[in-house]
Amino acid sequence: MINQATLQGNWNEIKGKLRKHWGQLSNDDVQTFNGNIDQLVGLIQRKTGEARSQVEDYLDELTSKGSASFTEATENVLEYVQQASDRMQEGSQQALDTFRDSYEQAEDMIRRRPTESVALCFGVGVVVGLLIGASLRSR
Repeated sequence: MINQATLQGNWNEIKGKLRKHWGQLSNDDVQTFNGNIDQLVGLIQRKTGEARSQVEDYLDELTSKGSASFTEATENVLEYVQQASDRMQEGSQQALDTFRDSYEQAEDMIRRRPTESVALCFGVGVVVGLLIGASLRSR
């Protein structure tokens, strides 16, 4: 069965193949296709003298190849999206693991050296406060 959606969707490619297959068809002949397969088959029959079944078989072959190409392209896109998703999950898992390791190291450092940790936090707080104060004064 001729796939009308594929025929219309790939019309630019298909009309070139029709003209190549049946050299009697002019560019004007194939330009007039408006989605009506019966009219197209009738036009090709009149211009070429081919039997209706042969015309329909050729159109069916063209549209089934188009459907297969579309299906293959869709599968390729889905595979690419799946691979991208997998890479994003791996990257986010690595980032999470790195964050957890860093957090555990910081927590361990605070447990081993609580006095130095408090002094360091106090010093960083003072420096940040001075920088913010200086930037607000300069405005």
